[in-house]
This record gives sequence, structure tokens and C-alpha cells, in this order.
Amino acid sequence: MPTIAIPRITKRTIEDLPVQGKKVLVRVDYNVPLNDQGVITDDTRIRETLPTLNYLLERGATLILCAHLGRPKGQPNPKYSLKPVAKRLEELLRRPVIMAPDCIGPDVQKMAAELTPGGILLLENLRYHAEEEANDAAFARKLASLADVFVQDAFGAVHRAHASTAGVAALLPSAAGLLLAREIYFLSKAMENPERPFIAILGGSKVSDKIAVIDNLLDKVNGLVIGGAMAYTFLKAQGIGVGNSRIEADKIDLAKNALKKAQEKHIQVFLPLDHVVVDQVDAKAMSQITPDRAIPDGKIGVDIGPNTIKALATLLQKAKTIVWNGPMGIFEMPAFAAGTLGVAKAMAEATERGAITIVGGGDSVAAVKQAGLADKLSHISTGGGASLEFLEGKTLPGIAALPNA
Repeated sequence: MPTIAIPRITKRTIEDLPVQGKKVLVRVDYNVPLNDQGVITDDTRIRETLPTLNYLLERGATLILCAHLGRPKGQPNPKYSLKPVAKRLEELLRRPVIMAPDCIGPDVQKMAAELTPGGILLLENLRYHAEEEANDAAFARKLASLADVFVQDAFGAVHRAHASTAGVAALLPSAAGLLLAREIYFLSKAMENPERPFIAILGGSKVSDKIAVIDNLLDKVNGLVIGGAMAYTFLKAQGIGVGNSRIEADKIDLAKNALKKAQEKHIQVFLPLDHVVVDQVDAKAMSQITPDRAIPDGKIGVDIGPNTIKALATLLQKAKTIVWNGPMGIFEMPAFAAGTLGVAKAMAEATERGAITIVGGGDSVAAVKQAGLADKLSHISTGGGASLEFLEGKTLPGIAALPNA
């Protein structure tokens, strides 16, 4: 049986959970994107669970998997069925996966009871029942009654106090799966005991989405990089012209306070030195590079400029820990993706030099994959919302519900 290195974390992991001959309820994150034909367009989240599933199967467990997909609003809806997931999982595991008609009820109880050792049952979408998101105790008991032990491996859902994240963990002997253990290990190391210098890079469009993260990170980091449209609000707070770029006028005071806090703590806040600007946001728009930080009247910032990319790469050369969440520009449009791809490249180079590099958030992860650098970083987080809340310093209910090691 292959030995798997399981990161040591403060929570109990599957290494310490007896699973031989047991039915194991595993909460997985199978909230995958589907096209209009119901075909999975990206199976990353399914692939990410394979190490945990194989680990349990190799140790004589029988698996009952539970997950959600989309937002069916507490009602069965074929559009959000996990049937395509069962099919893809069967292909990846190369063994049969039985699809249940529901996640609770007499039929499901019977199917779970009749599972033979090494069998795999995938329950239908948990969110077909409103009780899941309400963390209903009776619903949690019905889920727990299907199995002997519980493994939490859905990092993308642990920031929610739902029946399948917080409820079930209190009813069965529980532990973190390999994916969750890895997420906790890397994010905790960065937030609690980082190798220094520690640089955080935050992008995206809204200061309001990240202000709590910025506030928490200013107590941890040596340097903070701000890009994306967020940067225009920060530049405006410094009295620098931003033309017609997107800003949050009601967040300028928050940006000023963050800059003041950083100054008091002697933390460098790195804002763009130049910008890619256009007259109107359009994939085919003619763009220009500004000579400095100021964006001329009438122009709209859509990406960081070449001098900023170069300076960022130099800054990251010295870093020992780097956490990145959010793109540097309108990354979906290839013409304005250079800044985001530049950060991905600089992070890969930093990893090669021995830095710990962590990426979270859908667009940043997509950029790393697009650049073909996914395997060149220390850790790519599978949960955008969960990783943001972790960086905010919040308690995540699905992790808090697990027993300590």
C-alpha cells in the first residue's frame, strides 16, 4: 500500500481514523461547471478528491459521497443533478460508482446498507433539500445514519455552517481528508508562521470584497501588492488621477485607513507604477501605456503596465512566502491579461527559488492554469470563498467542527 505524506495539522486527519471495513461518508466539493448540454467543462474538483478516495479504498473502506452542485434552492432540479459527476468519477477511479436518487430517505438507506466492501455510492445533490443550508439537525442525523465515520474533504464548502459540513461532523467520528489537510496546512503556515519576507498580492475589482482580508493581512505581511480595479480606489485615496477607471467612491476612506495602518506598521504597499488604458472596455479596443501612476482624464485602466510587471517580479524575487488572490486586470480579455500572467510567472520563478507560493480565487487559479504553471507553485487552493475567509482570519465552521488531532 503506497505511503502518502499527510501534512500535520491541528485537526484530526484520515491517518488517525480507523476505516477498515467501515462505511465512510465523505463530503466532497463536486460543484463543477456544466455547459448547456449538462457536460462537465472542468473536472479539476473531481480530480482533486481522488487521493482521498483512493486512500480510503486502499484501506478497506466503503464510500458514500455527498456534495452539492449549483443553487437548486431546496428543490429537486435535473439541471443540478450530480449524475454527470458520477459518470466522470467512474471513469477517473476506473471502478463502478452507484448514483443514488436522493441524499436521504428509505431508498438511499437501502442502497447504503447493501453496499459491498469497496463500493462507492454518490448521493444526489444535498441542496435539493433546504434543510442542508439551514444546518437542520434532523437532516444531519439522516445523513449520518448512512455511515460509520465522516471525512470532510470539501474545502470549497467549509466556510458554510451546513448540515453536511458542520452538522454531520458532530454526530460521527470525523477527520479531515487529504485535500482539506493540505489546504489547512499551507494557509495556516502562511497566516501563522510564514517564512519572511511575506508578500500578499490582492487583485480583483472590489475593495469591499477584500477590505477585511487587507486589514487582517496588514498584521501579518511584510509587503502588500494591490492590483486590479481595487488599485484605482487606492490611487484615488492618494489623490492620484484615475480617469474614468472603475472605483468605489464610498470605499476611499477605507483605502486611506488601510494605507495609514500600513505606514504605521512600516509595511510597504505596492500600487501600480503604470497602467494599460483604453477609451472604452472592449476586447478589440486600442490600448496605451501611461507614463506614470496617473491615468489621464477620459481613459479607463484595464491592466497593470510593463514597468509594474517588471517591478513586481523584482519585489517577489526576495519573498519567501507569497499569497495571491485576484487578477491584476480584465484578465478574461487576452489583450488585458499580461499583468495577471506576469504575476503567475513571477510566482513560479519564486517557487523555483524555494519560496512557498499559494494561489486562491477563481481568476488567479485560471491564470496559473492558462500560463501552464499550475504544477510550478506550492499550492493552488480549491475554494475561493473559503480561502478568502481563511485570509480574513475567520473561523470556518466545517473545520471548527472537526476534532483536534
